[in-house]
Amino acid sequence: MELLDKIIETKQYLLAKIQQAPSIGLVLGSGLGVLADQISNPVIIPYHEIPHFPLSTVEGHAGQLVIGQLSGRTVAAMQGRFHYYEGHSLAAVTYPIRVMKAIGVQQIIVTNAAGGIDPAFHPGDLMLIQDHINMTGQNPLIGPHIETFGVRFPDMSEAYSKTLITLAKETAAKHQIHVVEGVYAGMPGPSYETPAEIRLLGQLGASAVGMSTVPEVITARHAGIEVLGISCISNLAAGISRFALTHEEVMETTEKSKGKFLRLVKEIVAAM
Repeated sequence: MELLDKIIETKQYLLAKIQQAPSIGLVLGSGLGVLADQISNPVIIPYHEIPHFPLSTVEGHAGQLVIGQLSGRTVAAMQGRFHYYEGHSLAAVTYPIRVMKAIGVQQIIVTNAAGGIDPAFHPGDLMLIQDHINMTGQNPLIGPHIETFGVRFPDMSEAYSKTLITLAKETAAKHQIHVVEGVYAGMPGPSYETPAEIRLLGQLGASAVGMSTVPEVITARHAGIEVLGISCISNLAAGISRFALTHEEVMETTEKSKGKFLRLVKEIVAAM
């Protein structure tokens, strides 16, 4: 079955289950899926029940789509995402973004847990993503061009919406939530980076590093979706941290940061 046919089938399946199409999408990273629990009147659909959806295998990712009301808006939240390092193709990793566009999503908030490279950052900081550096060596748009999805050579000069970044900064200031800003470097994973790689990324202008987000943002922009990205700085990157890096540390830090993360995203959604 062709990709477009699969998306149409998934779209029809989802729209048959909901009363109102969502206009805002949420992609929730490691330890951040708790936001989906705040959605009222939720329709909860496990990924394994959705036609053509891949399955999430990472600890901290619930693996379900939650559609309902958040801060007065209809949202579709991915409670767990897919990663290239799990063995998925980038077409599979970004499939949910294509589906979100098909069911009505116009704006998307992409979140992740990331390692801090900027020496001014601290674990628990929330970073508004200004831009990204694709260090994966891959691009989700490689392959046959499907005109329905977007142009062959999409512009990435504003991958992250300046309007939404300004909105997020104003919202954070209004509610006295400390945020930082920076550039996210996307790596393929699953191994954490070496100290030498972190030094290189810092020299390239990266403020934080992670193993997700970049393929989804490229796909969202290709589809004409406006993007806001938020990283939870879950640890200091290799060579900066004095300790060995573990996924447990990532989960512990996001757990401690969830209160301000929830407040920030809910207030941003209300203002979108």
